[in-house]
Amino acid sequence: MDDAPEPFKISQWRIFASLLPGLLLASIFMLAVDPIPQPESYHLFADKRIVLQVPHAGDVLSNLALIIVGAWGLWFLSYSQLHVRAFIDGRERRNFWWLFSGVFLTGFGSGWYHLGPDNYSLVWDRLPMTMAFMGMLAVMITERVGLSFGTALLKPLLFVGVASVLWWIWTEYDGHGDLRLYLIVQFYPMVTMLLMLLFLPACYSHGEYYWGVLVFYVIAKVVEILDHQIFEFTQNVISGHSLKHLFAALAVALLLRMLYVRKKRIGILSYGKLTQY
Repeated sequence: MDDAPEPFKISQWRIFASLLPGLLLASIFMLAVDPIPQPESYHLFADKRIVLQVPHAGDVLSNLALIIVGAWGLWFLSYSQLHVRAFIDGRERRNFWWLFSGVFLTGFGSGWYHLGPDNYSLVWDRLPMTMAFMGMLAVMITERVGLSFGTALLKPLLFVGVASVLWWIWTEYDGHGDLRLYLIVQFYPMVTMLLMLLFLPACYSHGEYYWGVLVFYVIAKVVEILDHQIFEFTQNVISGHSLKHLFAALAVALLLRMLYVRKKRIGILSYGKLTQY
């Protein structure tokens, strides 16, 4: 096994090049940027329609896509004939369980938030989102750095994710809102995921699906920013924020599709030693 093909060997510099830049940028961000309070304008969404007595109906009901795809993912993980084919080691399922659970709960939390948008209802949107972000990061580390490393990091990552939201809302309550840690929790996994895709080989086939996940995530953030413009452009049919929910659900659906079709690969070397894969 020590004669594994060169493309499957993971040198330490590749691991550092994947994990450290995001941490460096996060550190600079925390040191150089003053605390960022939640702008009140964030809650002023374009779609204010009431449908069947549901306020902000488009933004509320579009969360059904997240609930459906999250539930589908959890069903996949519970159906042994499917998930056994998708994972080399059963412990990998934990990362995906947190990811899909986070997506599923985000659908409910976001729906609740959009019924009456304010900082305190936003907590129930953001808490499960951090579960999904950190679950995604643990998935990538487990698959491209090492099984033991990725599974050991899962709980600390989840703790940091939850702490980022609690810190934000506590500072808002204290009158000095600070979103910085939450912004890091949201964007560090995506930056690191991009670097891992560039520098680290995968222990499964169909890794290109992760690129699709990144693309849909970027699109989701863009349409979120263009909330009002898209609502006006579509003549009040759909808002950018509603589209954000749909593109986020498409990203998760791509992950599910990948789990259905991917195949196991062996011989990947990490830290100069054969991984547990």
